[in-house]
Amino acid sequence: MESFLPRDFKKECAIVTIIAGRGEYPVLLSERIMAEGIRCHLIALEGETVPELFERFAEKNRAKVHVGQLGKVLQILKNFGTTDVILAGQIKPLRLFRDLRLDLRALCLLRKIRERNADTIFSTVCEQIEKVGIRVLDARSFMDADMVVRSEKFPLKRHVVEHGIYIASEIARLNIGQSVIVKNGTVLCVEGFDGTDAMIRHAQTLGLDEMLFVKTSKPHHDFRFDVPVFGIQTLEPMKESGIHFAALEAERTIILNQNLVLQCAEKLGIKIFGY
Repeated sequence: MESFLPRDFKKECAIVTIIAGRGEYPVLLSERIMAEGIRCHLIALEGETVPELFERFAEKNRAKVHVGQLGKVLQILKNFGTTDVILAGQIKPLRLFRDLRLDLRALCLLRKIRERNADTIFSTVCEQIEKVGIRVLDARSFMDADMVVRSEKFPLKRHVVEHGIYIASEIARLNIGQSVIVKNGTVLCVEGFDGTDAMIRHAQTLGLDEMLFVKTSKPHHDFRFDVPVFGIQTLEPMKESGIHFAALEAERTIILNQNLVLQCAEKLGIKIFGY
């Protein structure tokens, strides 16, 4: 049994629907679920889900909605006969402020949320899904093979790594971001609203070398809709920016296609390790 699935999960009875955001994560997840012989459906988000993933599903097993159409999502889940839902993949941060197509149900809920951020909004979405009798699974489900494991040794001095972990943990606690870039005990860049890629691009302007990238989770992280992810597309920008080390939180971070990523990282001279 997978580590993050509920004990009472029975794959022969399950009908799992993926609500898919951007990137490779929902693609890989769908492959893992289907490989287990589990019935799988897809709800794609307009402007977010990669078209190739949508095309993989038979017409009867897929649907497409705009971000904000909560009532429509709930109806589709019922029509599919869904027993379990997984939310996988990112949504562009600016979607929280523009390009939303809120239906009546979403509009009513949003008005009740005082502090509007990804955590409060997606937590409310999960609550609404579970209210109609559909379980929202931990988004790490079926992804055990790509989870980061703790490294026995660090390729940098321990106090440098521990400082980076401390700073990353603090900004995560304050709900600012989940990643930082440090060097020799100095904080260089902090992930903000515009995400990890923007932080790495900023690091490139510093003209430094041997920097450390640290990714962590929040103290009370809700893994139903937010899993720290590291992918192959991050490696080349890291190399160009002079970031030669990446510390990722073990058992709480996924390296998508881990074997391939680690091989590519080695070729680029980037050391990835779990803490």
